Amino acid sequence: MKPSRLLLPVLCLLSSAPGLPAAPVTSAITAVTVYADRAVVTRTATAALEPGVAELVFANLPAALVDNSLHVSGRGTAQATILDVSAKPVFVDFTPNERVQTLEDQLRALRKQMRGLDDRGGVLQSQSAMLDRMEAALFAPPAKDVPRPDLNQFTASLAYLTEQKTKIAADRAGLDEQREVLQAKITAAEQSLNELRGAGGRSYKTVTVRVSAASAASAGTLDLALAYTVPGASWAPSYDARVLSGEHAVAFGYFGVVRQRTGEDWKDVQLTLSTARPSLGGAAPQLFAWNLDVFNPIILRAQVEQSRRREMMAKSADAPAAVNMQSLTSNAPGELEDKDAMMAQATLETGATSASFRIASAASVPSDNSPQKVPITAARFATNPEYLTTPKLQPVAFLTAKVVNSSDFPLLAGAMNVFLDDTFVATSTLRTVMAGEKFDLALGADEGISVKRKRVNKFTEDTGLTNSGKRITYEYLVTVQNNKRTAERVIVADQLPLSRNEKIVVKQLAPDAKDVKPTDEGVLKWTLELKPGEKRELTVKFTVDYPNDVNVTGLE
Repeated sequence: MKPSRLLLPVLCLLSSAPGLPAAPVTSAITAVTVYADRAVVTRTATAALEPGVAELVFANLPAALVDNSLHVSGRGTAQATILDVSAKPVFVDFTPNERVQTLEDQLRALRKQMRGLDDRGGVLQSQSAMLDRMEAALFAPPAKDVPRPDLNQFTASLAYLTEQKTKIAADRAGLDEQREVLQAKITAAEQSLNELRGAGGRSYKTVTVRVSAASAASAGTLDLALAYTVPGASWAPSYDARVLSGEHAVAFGYFGVVRQRTGEDWKDVQLTLSTARPSLGGAAPQLFAWNLDVFNPIILRAQVEQSRRREMMAKSADAPAAVNMQSLTSNAPGELEDKDAMMAQATLETGATSASFRIASAASVPSDNSPQKVPITAARFATNPEYLTTPKLQPVAFLTAKVVNSSDFPLLAGAMNVFLDDTFVATSTLRTVMAGEKFDLALGADEGISVKRKRVNKFTEDTGLTNSGKRITYEYLVTVQNNKRTAERVIVADQLPLSRNEKIVVKQLAPDAKDVKPTDEGVLKWTLELKPGEKRELTVKFTVDYPNDVNVTGLE
């Protein structure tokens, strides 16, 4: 009998017919596709089918499972038909999740210890009250016909009371310390438990798949794949940029940082990271009339409510994502001689509107929201390095590399760690860069380029025939020195003030405007090609003229 493959995209949930034999199946998570704000989980199970209709039950699934995202497929020796699939919430008195069960047991033990400390505190309180009564009786006037204790008895009794009270005080202090330590453990356990219970807690969902084998000849085994969408999962890109000194190249590592608190641990699953954004919906938002009117509080509230309804309608239009069920390709065996370890390469799958990175090896991500860093790809980019410095703001030269994304992978915006050879030097960010696109890598400060800026002159003088105006002359000196063993390009930026009033006149004296022309924002830029050990001095000089009756703001 030829294996058959039947697919059923589930468009609605149908209630199961009564009286059918329910067969709980043992399933495992084998594949997960993670998006920016959710995940599509695929569970697989094998069932033996007899002639007739049977219910295959997937139990203890996350309560946050999105019902209309259910998708089931099957393949096997059985000539089977998938009739329908349904989901229903279930509340249980026990916790099937092992991690939650362990935390609950730990929390019960900690609370039992806390009750023991409270009981011990109650005993000490009773002992302290009894000592107080004994002390009061010791100092109270003796009753009639009762002899007063002599001095030795009084002193011994007082010493005993003092000793016992000191011991009780020490025991209470010790109990307080134990309570603080124990309360910290209880708080930590409760927080962890609340995070896990936030994804489902003691409430779960059960998914039932109805299948039919028409006859005895149709019986056999059926491999089922159940896919569903759950919130509480996300991934973000992360990069390592390693500048290879002397090679004019950057070794680039591309990673995905995955987090999830869906209520299920993902153990040894085929992990796929998708750049698709299902939360945006399938179509561009629609523009509505932009009206202007006289302010009216009642109308304003109605407009706000209408806008809120439109936003909710747009969010409800999210479509469930498809599941990738392809298997991994095997990796080529490594060489026997010593080689640098290579980073695993994800498989890139591009679509019309997004890209997916299929991680090369099985990954495990626990449901505790801890970050799991998985490799996507590694690349080596040729660079054209140069230094940028703005000494007016910060007398430091920052290395920048002009790079072309020569890989096939789109680089999404994310955090980047920068290394100079094997030394960590800075943290930076990367904007979104598509394959083949040029971009700049900010690679951090380099002390090998020395930069200084100082004001060497500020001179104020009167102008006009009647001394009716003033002129202030500013002069700055910028010094740049290449202390490296290689020739380097350094781009220096400074600025001139801009006049926003015709009575204020700014005149550039140095550098000559023919050599360095300021931009519309008044920015001056020099491109210096510095040899090893070479030092260059740049002068910025300008005047500001204005009448005496004008109060100028912004002057240094």
